[in-house]
Amino acid sequence: MQEFVVYVLYSKKFDKIYIGYTSNLRQRFLSHNFLSNKGYTKKYRPWLVVFVKVFSHKKQAMIFEKYLKSGKGREYIHTKILPLYK
Repeated sequence: MQEFVVYVLYSKKFDKIYIGYTSNLRQRFLSHNFLSNKGYTKKYRPWLVVFVKVFSHKKQAMIFEKYLKSGKGREYIHTKILPLYK
C-alpha cells in the first residue's frame, strides 16, 4: 500500500518554509536540496525536514497540505514547529 507524506521544509539560512506532499520523501528531499536546477526551493538551500505526517490516501494528504498552507496552518508551523529549530 502506497503512503503519502505531507512535509514542511525549513531554510534556517533564509528563514523560509516550504510545504509539500509526496509519495517518496527521500527522493523529494534530494530534489529540493541537490538535484533540482530551478524553482522556489533552489533559491533557499539548504533545507531541513522539520515536520512529517504520513497518510494512507492521497486525498487526505492533499487536504492536510492545503490546511498547512492556510493562515491557521502557517500559524501552527510558526508557533509550534519552527521554535524548535531557531
